[in-house]
Amino acid sequence: MKRTIHALIALGACILASAPGSFVSAARAQSVDWQKIDETLGRKPAVSDDVHRYGFPRTDLSVTLDGIAIKPALALGGWVAFKPGHGGAMVMGDLVLLETEINPVMAKMIANGLEITTVHNHLLRATPATFYMHVAGHGDPVKLASAIHYALAESKTPLTAAAPANPPPAVDLDTTKLDQIIGVKGQTNGGVYQFNVKRRDPITQDDMPLTPVGPMGVAIAINFQPTGGGKAAITGDFVLTGDEVNPVILALRTHGIEVTALHSHMLDEQPRLFFMHFWANDDAVKLAEGLRAALDKTASTKSRGKD
Repeated sequence: MKRTIHALIALGACILASAPGSFVSAARAQSVDWQKIDETLGRKPAVSDDVHRYGFPRTDLSVTLDGIAIKPALALGGWVAFKPGHGGAMVMGDLVLLETEINPVMAKMIANGLEITTVHNHLLRATPATFYMHVAGHGDPVKLASAIHYALAESKTPLTAAAPANPPPAVDLDTTKLDQIIGVKGQTNGGVYQFNVKRRDPITQDDMPLTPVGPMGVAIAINFQPTGGGKAAITGDFVLTGDEVNPVILALRTHGIEVTALHSHMLDEQPRLFFMHFWANDDAVKLAEGLRAALDKTASTKSRGKD
């Protein structure tokens, strides 16, 4: 009898060892009161594996750049993502703020135990100017959600999710051609055609894998907003290791794409990463070819697989 029990224990250990993330992450995810977090943040998340990502688009702002009205999905899409771990949850986010909102929001974040990991621009020449505050924290997920809610209340960020546009704006671009050039399948969101391109190397923070990479903000993001006649405004960010930074700068600039910012988003990720933002408004296919040339300088994937 004892041998049978020991054999069953050993078998269970082998099963857990062979799939270290599946059972453990599922159990952690079930232990989080997601409904309470939804209620606290006033919206439903996009769920990918064990990550719940909540969008905070600045639909209240009318931002223009070089005469183009910026759609929220192009460059004004704030978000926070919760991933179970460390006996509670990890939260990471990128919040879109006006200059006057930075210090009030930051003060509330710090007072409630969240970390500020970066404040920076993404765009140049935008009116009004927008800034992006990256935040991080660990602990009780409901308390983290409350801290985020109270901090965002210091801004004019809409705290009630708007009803989706019906029907959503069309994307007047050759998206099939764009998919072929970029090398992954894009998705339409709010009148913008969006790509998430994964890196081949695993990315961790505090010994936790930052997966899925798109929802956790560590995939290369590329957005196309149609501007008429086959043209598009593009922006997003490349996720780069140090040795990739200048080859990508050269590739983008050679293809008429402006580099608008270079910075970090996190404090202790592995490997050390840099995020490069860009902007252009030109023929969409031409710009896609320039972006592909830059992607070829990175350790990124090129496949039809989703994020």
